[in-house]
Amino acid sequence: MPKIIAEFCQNHKGDKNILKEMIWQSAEAGADYAKIQSHLADELTHRERFELGHPEAIDRPYKPEYTRLKPADLDDETIEWFIQECKKADIKPLITIFTKQRISVLGSLDWDEVKVASFDCASHSMLEELKPHFKHFYISSGATFDEELEKTAEIMKGHDFTFLQCVTMYPTSLESLNLARMDFLRKFTPRVGFSDHTLVKKDGLKAAIVALSLGADVVERHFTILDAEQTKDGPISINPSQLKELVKFSKMEKLEIVEFVKKNIPEYKKMIGIQRPKMNSKELLTRDYYRGRFASKVNGEWIYNWEEKKVF
Repeated sequence: MPKIIAEFCQNHKGDKNILKEMIWQSAEAGADYAKIQSHLADELTHRERFELGHPEAIDRPYKPEYTRLKPADLDDETIEWFIQECKKADIKPLITIFTKQRISVLGSLDWDEVKVASFDCASHSMLEELKPHFKHFYISSGATFDEELEKTAEIMKGHDFTFLQCVTMYPTSLESLNLARMDFLRKFTPRVGFSDHTLVKKDGLKAAIVALSLGADVVERHFTILDAEQTKDGPISINPSQLKELVKFSKMEKLEIVEFVKKNIPEYKKMIGIQRPKMNSKELLTRDYYRGRFASKVNGEWIYNWEEKKVF
């Protein structure tokens, strides 16, 4: 039966009470995983080309981004609490580790699965350092070139992992999804899935449902208990009732989902697309910004996740 990951991102706003409510409501909705992210504002790198006014780069000035992220920091103690609270709620805890410097501590906690973000799918050095700590990996494949993906699969050979089709445009339009790429990912692992960043107000659960009809083993979807306008990721995040509906679809027989799609989602063919699409200019710009957005600072030196240098 397909698994459902409720991705909390920064929708908790660093508020432990909101985070607790998210855990329990995602569990009540029937999600399999409650997922948080490990990054800290102090791991945000300052790169000049992303300040305002630079052509061919995303405008994401450092200071406003740092100010936005800082209140949402989750320290190691809070992450340990998160794991225990998930156990009380009977939902599996999951985390995306964003920098090499936090692998040793977070990898020693009471969980054996990890999520790897699209922008670290090709951080092969980081993957090698993560492997001793986790039994199963969920690896998003957005903004990753095919040759990088093939090397990732080679590194993960003999280790349990799931590739997730993901398009690194926020929000993602239905015609950009290329869900057929899941078939390409199946060449490397029998388990594949989909990480959904479509606009909830416009497209609802359509993308996730079509992915399930195509045999997705897991669907990751941003989740919120706040109004969509209250957080940056709110517009691409589903609420508890929508999460409950998604879980309902994940428990249906595949043929039943296929029939539902044919009758109720006329756009499904354009959502399937092709197996090996080329990244468009917007995806390339997004890759340039997010790959290296967070890094480990050791003795005043930034160490990026793809570098062979070890942090500890």
